[in-house]
Amino acid sequence: MGQMGRTLRARHRVWLLATVAAVCCLVTILVFAPGYLSPDSLDQLRQAEGKKPLTDWHPPVLSLVWRALIAVTGSITSLLVLQCLVLWAALCVLALCVGRLTGSRGGPPAVLGLGLTPFVLTFAGVVWKDVHAAFALLAACAIAFTGLLPRDGVPRRPAVRWGLLWLGVLFLAYAMLVRKNAVVAAIPVFVMLVLALWGTPGRRTWLKCTAALVTGLVVPAAAISLFAHPLRTNQGAQIMLDDLVHVLRVDELRSADVPPGLRDRLVASARECERVGALSDAYWACYQRPADGLRGDSGEITSLWLREMSGHVPHYLQYRLLLFTTLLFETDYAYKAGVSRNDLGIEVAHPRLEDMLGTYVNGMAEDLPWLFRGWFWLAVALVLAVRPGTGVFSMPVRALGVSSAAYILGYLPIMPATDFRYLYWPAIAGALGLLLLWLGRGTPPPRPASPGAAADRTLTAHQPADAGGQ
Repeated sequence: MGQMGRTLRARHRVWLLATVAAVCCLVTILVFAPGYLSPDSLDQLRQAEGKKPLTDWHPPVLSLVWRALIAVTGSITSLLVLQCLVLWAALCVLALCVGRLTGSRGGPPAVLGLGLTPFVLTFAGVVWKDVHAAFALLAACAIAFTGLLPRDGVPRRPAVRWGLLWLGVLFLAYAMLVRKNAVVAAIPVFVMLVLALWGTPGRRTWLKCTAALVTGLVVPAAAISLFAHPLRTNQGAQIMLDDLVHVLRVDELRSADVPPGLRDRLVASARECERVGALSDAYWACYQRPADGLRGDSGEITSLWLREMSGHVPHYLQYRLLLFTTLLFETDYAYKAGVSRNDLGIEVAHPRLEDMLGTYVNGMAEDLPWLFRGWFWLAVALVLAVRPGTGVFSMPVRALGVSSAAYILGYLPIMPATDFRYLYWPAIAGALGLLLLWLGRGTPPPRPASPGAAADRTLTAHQPADAGGQ
């Protein structure tokens, strides 16, 4: 009778947690409806609706997913609904797994509450590739945590393990497709996923799982290129343009061995950036953009960058380090307000809710500015990576720390601006890692694998081994 009562109470807690997550998801959708849209978001919406040609300046996969959702639902709000569902479903799964693994009553609500923190809620309904990448990585973490759940000695069926792996790979591949530099953040999460599902995977299992990840990334990328034919924009030259106009002197740009038109644009861009004090994002802030954007200039810009940066290494490093320290200590754009001015007739559905959200986020950014600073989340990431604890969450905590640190440091050579959205995944992963580190303190550490006991190799208490590399 006592056991039955405990089971019923546990089920009630599960349903209560799921209900709270559903309510939070609904409220998030209402606050952000139809989705907060920046000029980048609006550009992708026009591509999704076929009002502009599909390009690769922004990830085509996001526009294509949006196009499919609009075709099915007839509403542009559908993408907002999808990303909110992924966020709150992932947090709900993580919360339930934490409850199962620790027996804590306060742990699951705390995990779910991460979605209401100002540094997470600020962009939860903004249609940005950074947000999609972060939520996809979080979903992959949630799938990994289901592999950590105790099985009471019953081996997990190979079909279930591979099904969970492919679901995780789907989210990881989407994260990398929607944000190219997310690959450095996705790899530690992938390792966590494999270790959670197999405990002590053998070489064959690692090879098969890696092949699944590569397939999950390459196949949709090739399909988009072959069938959607996004227009190539050579956006990578934007980073090189920043380096050229901020590292080279005006007289060096004036004598650069490039076509006269490009030379004049580079000189004018350097002067304009200096005049307005633009440290980065020269393409948008200072550059006299031709009608074809960077497509006509990208080859010459790349060649000039390769020739000049090798002779300006000290100045190049100084510029990149200055930009990176600005991201760490003077992080900008902590909140994206509503919908940018547009000719599509799109406005925020609930202005008062938008004002309330802005007051909450901006107020917290003023009162607790370190929550929106890169230095804080880099420090958190390094602590989690180096000192993940010894409890049941030590492996995922370390994976989250490595993923966060790699993502932040990966921006050093390619950072186009100093916005907080470039720290969005590290903030989510860092906060989750800190919470897991705290909740896992009182739990026993994973039992070491016992040689010759293939059925009892485990990452947590009862995780099955890699039996035959299945």
